[in-house]
Amino acid sequence: MKVATMELTPAAVWEALAGTEINDDLLEWPADLFAVTDVILERSEAYRFVFAPADGLHWPPDRFANWSEAVEAAGRQWTVWVEDHDTAFPDLLREEWRVFRERVDQPLEELAEGRDSRMCEAVLTLHAIADEACAGLGTAFDLPNGKGCIYRARGRELLARTGSLARIEPHHLRVLPKVRTPPNGTSLRSFSRYACVRRSSVEAKWHRMPARRTGTDPRARHANLLLLPWPLRVRESDFRPLAGSVHRLAKEPFGLFEFSPTENLDLDLMGRVIEAALEEVDAVDVVLLPESAVAESDINDIEMLLESYGVSALITGVRQPSSEPGRLPGNWVHFGLSPRLEKAGPVTHSTSEQWFHIRQNKHHRWSLDERQIYQYHLGGALHPHVRWWEAVDVPRRAIHFIELGDEITMVCLVCEDLARIDDVGEIIRSVGPTVVVTPLLDGPQLNSRWAARYASVLADDPGSSVLTLSSFGMVQRCRPHGRESSPVIALWKDPVRGMREIPLEPGAQGVLLTVCGDRTTRRSADGRRPIDNVTEHFDVAVHQVRASKGSAVKEFHPAIPAPRLLEVDELTILTSWAQSLAEAAVYEPEYVERLLANTQGTWREAFQLPRPSPTLNEAFAIMARAVREVSGKRTTTKVGAHTSCRDPWSGEQGLEGLVRRVLRATIEQLRTRQAAELESKEEE
Repeated sequence: MKVATMELTPAAVWEALAGTEINDDLLEWPADLFAVTDVILERSEAYRFVFAPADGLHWPPDRFANWSEAVEAAGRQWTVWVEDHDTAFPDLLREEWRVFRERVDQPLEELAEGRDSRMCEAVLTLHAIADEACAGLGTAFDLPNGKGCIYRARGRELLARTGSLARIEPHHLRVLPKVRTPPNGTSLRSFSRYACVRRSSVEAKWHRMPARRTGTDPRARHANLLLLPWPLRVRESDFRPLAGSVHRLAKEPFGLFEFSPTENLDLDLMGRVIEAALEEVDAVDVVLLPESAVAESDINDIEMLLESYGVSALITGVRQPSSEPGRLPGNWVHFGLSPRLEKAGPVTHSTSEQWFHIRQNKHHRWSLDERQIYQYHLGGALHPHVRWWEAVDVPRRAIHFIELGDEITMVCLVCEDLARIDDVGEIIRSVGPTVVVTPLLDGPQLNSRWAARYASVLADDPGSSVLTLSSFGMVQRCRPHGRESSPVIALWKDPVRGMREIPLEPGAQGVLLTVCGDRTTRRSADGRRPIDNVTEHFDVAVHQVRASKGSAVKEFHPAIPAPRLLEVDELTILTSWAQSLAEAAVYEPEYVERLLANTQGTWREAFQLPRPSPTLNEAFAIMARAVREVSGKRTTTKVGAHTSCRDPWSGEQGLEGLVRRVLRATIEQLRTRQAAELESKEEE
């Protein structure tokens, strides 16, 4: 075993994993080099020498006046070179790459034991430079200028198409954006600010959906979440064993059950609860319901109702009956977003288009054992001496990251998926989303129960905020022997204010939770300077909501919505280019035409990406016309672009209106970050 370890080299490690050599082609794309250095650091554990230096190694290296500034500058310069090879290549990158290439065929043990201090310096420095060059490929934030905007647009589209920032086949490994870095700790995950590497068969999808409040006031970073813990009543008969599903009767019998609530969704009640909530706040931004709360057939009707009240998003657990004999039912979290792409927008601007939909499947079945059957008082429907498994389909694992226009990156999980320590959980911890939302079919969300324990793990590391929501009917059924039922239907945990139990008070049908966002610090354990360019969210208010009397004020007639104008992936790609266009328009107006030309360029062939669909090409053409129209009317592109798209509708419907809304959102998002930066400097 020792001989095999001694013969292992960095080049061999990489070739075995990715099937390619370590060569100069890696310099063409920063995420590729980040993957190489991350893999070698993980395999050798050489990152530990930052904390416990080996002989001859001092960190940061003595030969730098300021190592942190040097790698940041090299990363920015590299992004410009990637899109234009006529510009200067970073000297620091060239030198560290030379040292690294000279040693890639030496035994990995030399690096692992710290006997080659110069190689260790090179790997750590290249890792940091590549990480800095990945800044802005995930969540957009302020950069010193707009240079590199074409590179970032290409990287964002690559991420949307393949689920990875790297050109390496995703089945080998994925490079994903990093939203939050653990505030403490010495693992390799703490050594990067903007990117992470995961080797997993789990598919990762990154969606950009620029929904936000209009305007550029940085203090407007808040969201009103209406929690509807429905069904409000759950009957024992809502749990049904599947006929003929019980096996192994003689020893540890098991069977399948399904949950199918008798209580139908009440759209009139939902409307009256929203009306009551609107008496408390200016807008309801998101409506949330628990696991299996709605049938798949109800989704469009719910979204049309929410559209009539100006609600911009829906997060709900969905149950789907078996579609054919032998096929198990479905269970997933549904995320729906209004094509208005606007929080707190005028209700008169509602559309009749179908909402954008994202489906996060459940990966782990619920298992009801004897203790839980007694706890939920289900013994009349499910025999307590049988272990009952939830009868749901289990598709291949995938995780969806949803980046919204107010600098929130969200993940939705279904019940048990929050508690399972598997590859999905490791990806979430590596990326560090802003918020993790978990609809449940569970008992009270007390800080002493299992959901709170796993929420605390994510709140501590990487620092995500976590919201869990269960059905009030299920919460009331949870009465362990000798204990009273509890009304706590939700739990919020964040790294700022800690844990909050959220009850449903008598007579209320919902709870309004307001969360607020503010900038916080992004760190890295390799010694780079801390930087305040990430957003965290924390709870600020809870209000009980009791439905208004009588019928809902708005007349609601369910109808079939018009087809959506773009698919979710197409919206993500359009938003990716609009974000880069905003950077160019504000900082580097001379880059605008080059960037627009790249929306139709041949660069995709080198990345083996498909060409845009005819509809997406049309959206790109509309975006180009809108920007050129503004440029012709205004002497300053950055001012004109903002003015042109201020009214999200501008008298336009259809694809023209959607493209203008995307442009407005991305430009105002950048302006908001600028305003926050200015406020911060004035306070200093």
